[in-house]
Amino acid sequence: MSFIDAVLLTLLNAVACVAMPKLLSLILADKTENKRSMPPDFSM
Repeated sequence: MSFIDAVLLTLLNAVACVAMPKLLSLILADKTENKRSMPPDFSM
């Protein structure tokens, strides 16, 4: 593996490490907002 390949893989890894948590938080935030917006169920 050449030096350029190592640099490109490092940059790709850095971008993935920054982008993935943001994407996951957006996906999980959409799911939790849907659960919060539902009225409570008092059918006991």
